[in-house]
Amino acid sequence: MMTGSLCPSPAERLNRARADLRMGLPVVLDETTLAASVESLDPARLAAMRALGPLTLAITSWRAETLKARVYDGDLARIMVPESADLRWLQAIADPADDLATPMKGPFRTQREDDASVARAAIRLVKSAQLLPAALLVQVADAPEGLTRLTVTEAMEGMANEARFAPVSAARVPLRASEAGRVHVFRPDNGAEEHYAIEIGAPDRMKPVLARLHSACFTGDVLGSLKCDCGPQLDAALRQMGEAGAGVLLYLNQEGRGIGLANKMRAYSLQDQGFDTVEANHRLGFEDDERDFRIGAALLKRLGFSQTRLLTNNPKKVAMLQSHGIDVVERVPLKVGMSRFNANYLATKAAKSGHIL
Repeated sequence: MMTGSLCPSPAERLNRARADLRMGLPVVLDETTLAASVESLDPARLAAMRALGPLTLAITSWRAETLKARVYDGDLARIMVPESADLRWLQAIADPADDLATPMKGPFRTQREDDASVARAAIRLVKSAQLLPAALLVQVADAPEGLTRLTVTEAMEGMANEARFAPVSAARVPLRASEAGRVHVFRPDNGAEEHYAIEIGAPDRMKPVLARLHSACFTGDVLGSLKCDCGPQLDAALRQMGEAGAGVLLYLNQEGRGIGLANKMRAYSLQDQGFDTVEANHRLGFEDDERDFRIGAALLKRLGFSQTRLLTNNPKKVAMLQSHGIDVVERVPLKVGMSRFNANYLATKAAKSGHIL
């Protein structure tokens, strides 16, 4: 019986791994290591992993810096988990919510021998599942059956590969900004979130299109949050396209600079403690910005555009589009939504993220 085509591909197993991690299941890396998300782990599975051997907790160098844990592997630290450590201890290392209340969590013993590639892949996996970037690891001689298996190469290459997008559906949607609105839905071949293109009018594919890459912001776009300028930017971009008679807004599902809504709310909570938006991301263990703007270039190409007048204050978006085959002939500033509630946030974007405000 021919069953090869029914077996999951590496990309499909990668998505299974993300789902498993979110549900608290460990995954098998290189047939030698069980890796689990600290955030979603429960006491029973912690006990089962501990029974297999000594535990290691992998965290990013940003989180390690906050915890004053020694970093020997560049971008991550591997903390040796004490035998007495329970789930609460592990989650306190992963989650900075109570760092100020309990600042002394160490001292920690961190590994400096052996290859850190498995730990690196585990952190990348939990990040890609939009979980806190902390992975619990245990080496095994014989991994349990039924768990999702990936090699480190499959995991890292799968997460680094640029997705290909297929159009799923499109329909006319009259908008406040323009009655000539049309919404396109695109689905990536890697099982990740769908992204949307809002086309205003009938842009000429032979001319630079007025475009914006807008990352989803539930709090700003939907709730009207005053902590950011996202909602006003969305409205202003569509309004300018409506006034011009043509344009494309790409609505990219990369909430919270790519860390997801739950982690974004964690970052907001840290901001209430006095940290700026970049510092909050770092305390959580994330980079300043985890978004993938290659998606914007891919969607513009899929829609038939090769040139754009880009509505943005972020030079990194311009550089990314340019490096991926989209000619940005003009950066169109989008300076709206500034208020006393987001003044510090915008100042941080300018000072630390290079936004031109």
